[in-house]
Amino acid sequence: MTSISQNLHSVEQRIADIAKHCGRDSQEIRLLAVSKTKPESDISAAYTAGQRCFGENYVQEGVSKIAALAHLFDIDWHFIGPLQSNKSRLVAENFAWCHTVDRLKLAQRLSAQRPEHMPPLNVLIQVNISDESSKSGIRAEQLNDLAANIRHLPQLRLRGIMAIPAPEPDYAKQLAVCQRMAELYNRLAENYPEVDTLSLGMSDDLDAAITAGSTLVRVGSAIFGARQYPTSSE
Repeated sequence: MTSISQNLHSVEQRIADIAKHCGRDSQEIRLLAVSKTKPESDISAAYTAGQRCFGENYVQEGVSKIAALAHLFDIDWHFIGPLQSNKSRLVAENFAWCHTVDRLKLAQRLSAQRPEHMPPLNVLIQVNISDESSKSGIRAEQLNDLAANIRHLPQLRLRGIMAIPAPEPDYAKQLAVCQRMAELYNRLAENYPEVDTLSLGMSDDLDAAITAGSTLVRVGSAIFGARQYPTSSE
């Protein structure tokens, strides 16, 4: 059985190999370890192996882990799940990042609820790049308006965009979708100098995402093993 440390090294090597193949510097690409449903001991093991960015999908679970691992003060906690308005305060008060902002009302709540003594909450706008009715996220044509509004919220810092493309086994089709996201990201970055993050790519579409220009990839099971999902959602 391989260890979390070995798994993490394998994922990092895969990212480096993909980057080299497409002519990119692997240092431009951050790895977000998706630790949802995993125990604190697994996060500690990845931390010991050098990982610092962790992503959580469930609010209460994430907040509990943040409290339990507060002694690991340099962990960068990312909230990457769908966010209901009635749980926005917990994200605003505990996380460093929120990847799933898809409406102005939610952004306004996060800004109002972010404690003044904390740095602004880093936010990504979620884009429903595959136009799936079951997925959260705005349409591509709504991006500019939402970005302009978020930029004026005092306790938020707009860092970029995120997407979860529809599953697609064909690499050429994966790449086409990822390139559409990269085009949106590049246009946004031209208008907003603080924008530096394209959160795109998971285990199944890692090659396409990195080739297209992703700066942050989200990997869970390949690091921590198969997930055990909770019996009820939050």
